[in-house]
Amino acid sequence: MIAHAPRFLIVRLGSLGDIIHAIPAAAALRARHPGARIDWLVEPKYVPVLQLVEGLNEAIPIDPRGNIRAFVRTLRRLRRAKYDAAVDLQGLLKSAVLTAMAGARRTIGLPREHLREPLARMFYRDTPDPGRDPHVIRKNLMLMRPLGVQELRITFPLEVPRTLPADTVAANFGTEGYVAINPGAAWPNKRWPPDRFGAVAAAVRDRVGLRSVVLWGPGEEQVASLVAAASRGAAVPCPPTGIVDLFAIAKRARLMVSGDTGPLHIAAAVGTPVVALFGPTFAERNGPWAPGDLSISRAQRCACHYERTCRLGQACIEDIGVEEVVSAAESRLGAGD
Repeated sequence: MIAHAPRFLIVRLGSLGDIIHAIPAAAALRARHPGARIDWLVEPKYVPVLQLVEGLNEAIPIDPRGNIRAFVRTLRRLRRAKYDAAVDLQGLLKSAVLTAMAGARRTIGLPREHLREPLARMFYRDTPDPGRDPHVIRKNLMLMRPLGVQELRITFPLEVPRTLPADTVAANFGTEGYVAINPGAAWPNKRWPPDRFGAVAAAVRDRVGLRSVVLWGPGEEQVASLVAAASRGAAVPCPPTGIVDLFAIAKRARLMVSGDTGPLHIAAAVGTPVVALFGPTFAERNGPWAPGDLSISRAQRCACHYERTCRLGQACIEDIGVEEVVSAAESRLGAGD
């Protein structure tokens, strides 16, 4: 055990959903070591996310593909911090190398059999058993066991500010509130057709009386417009947003309907009810964790697990029908929070 004022470094560089899934591990570490310094090494674009997390001392940006001088300066800074332990929650070779280069007294990561890139194992001193629970959040929590963490409760200590885009959305929908629909995803294999999202929005309005706002990120504005066009006036595209705006909009939503991508996990983290659509990824590993949230999955019949594009020409997520999603949305809204 560390006697006094320990210093810890968490390494989880990206992506957005994976960073969300790592927040409970940081929260558990803070609860166990209230006087510790806890920093987090992350890609620069995700620093604003970590600035919402209560209990973190600092989000330290690093970009191995960026300016070499800035990269070296960051590594020197990490070594000067003299961390007692660095925990790699990513499990890739690049994150394992950065974990080792930080110069911490202990390095912690997953055992070889749980790593996507097994060579990462050579950079860890401690490799605790992550247990049998398949969900990545609980695996992250288990990695904190060598640092004295025994409480594995999932918590998200997020301080979400009000933002202008979120206020605009709320004002447009009034007191009845809105459903947030997120049709985009970085992987084509995770995308459900826009016209079906639009049909869901129309049915939810007709049956429940709630209209929808359609979220979109860089390069996805046309997709949001297609959803709105297919909704018979039940959905409108969201105004342009930054990453913090997504937290604020999701927090005020009555429901989030989305595939397995960052905004889905943001909504779950801020306590918004969700209906999640899964194709090439497993809800048991990546999906919502709240008991009332609902996942609709075709992963069991997928032949392209965790691949960006479908090798068979039609993504298995397209087997999910509109009525199945509408029924899940009605059920989740009826169940409350």
